[in-house]
Amino acid sequence: MKWVTRKNANVDRIACPWLIKRFVDPDADFLYVPAEEVMAVAEREGATPYDVKGVELGHVDGRCSFDSIIFKYGLKDPALHRLAKIVHGADISADRNICPEAAGLYAVAHGFALIHGDDDRRKIELETPMYDALYAWCQTEVAHP
Repeated sequence: MKWVTRKNANVDRIACPWLIKRFVDPDADFLYVPAEEVMAVAEREGATPYDVKGVELGHVDGRCSFDSIIFKYGLKDPALHRLAKIVHGADISADRNICPEAAGLYAVAHGFALIHGDDDRRKIELETPMYDALYAWCQTEVAHP
């Protein structure tokens, strides 16, 4: 399945592909296009839009896109919900202090963006192991509160 969002991805638009590949659609193909082209590309390619204004898998009811994907697909894993709190805080500046890890993720994700600019596929490739590691940490955290 194809998924489409705005190019020049940062926190949420990099975390979402990790989430989708690991828990929703292992064969997902991600398209990054100019913001004003997302809906047209979604229509033309039969792709699911995410992290754009006005879509179900975007910022809705106080959720970031990562949260919205968890909500839509009914993902119940407690470690994933712990990770969602971190991603949410890193993505939503007003919620940055929701947990200490959010500020760290924000810093690291923005560092990748500074180094790799709009090479979104490269950022996903490099940040995926970081999300795997953070998820593993979350699994330990929820197992031993």
